[in-house]
Amino acid sequence: MSGAALNIVNKYRDVAVLYVDPRGPYPELVEQWYDEARDALRYAGRLPVVAHPPCGPWSGLKHLSRHDDPSHGPYAVAVVQTVGGVLEHPAHSRLFRHCGLPHPGELPDKYGGVTYEVDQCDWGHVARKKTWIYVVGAKSIPTAPSKRKPTHWVSGGHKRVGRKSKSTSAPPGIKICSAQQRRRTPRAFAEFLIAIARSAGWS
Repeated sequence: MSGAALNIVNKYRDVAVLYVDPRGPYPELVEQWYDEARDALRYAGRLPVVAHPPCGPWSGLKHLSRHDDPSHGPYAVAVVQTVGGVLEHPAHSRLFRHCGLPHPGELPDKYGGVTYEVDQCDWGHVARKKTWIYVVGAKSIPTAPSKRKPTHWVSGGHKRVGRKSKSTSAPPGIKICSAQQRRRTPRAFAEFLIAIARSAGWS
């Protein structure tokens, strides 16, 4: 699904998006979207959803995310399992084990949910951004784009984990990715997730 195929005047009405950055692509793509001001916990619809719950409480740096409510993660999982759609979180997010969700390559759960690993760089993100998407009820998943190389580097990247972790410097000619760029969802990736969620609502 390409951006040119979208009718911005008539936004998608058959999918809702939870936990949206109002400066991101979703407000231009869908009618029902919930940001921090419009609390996603108020969503009581039956439309399939795309959910981007706060990832801080479920990362290795959760001590730096004291202002993010960890209850939003399990709530978003429950909504996806109830109405169908897709939940997006960083690869290896602890939310998956906490909620008993399958990891990539594992069998579907009792809701028919399957998890896939993708790299948002392939949809236009400036840096490598490994992401897990948990999908429930989708009848089709669009073909992922071709692999592409990042133009930016995430500061503080590591080659190894644990006590022997070692920071690596950016390769020559690669810019450092800012925190804002790191958080940003590429429009093409948002369209990809919307297409998955819409297929969960088709009869």
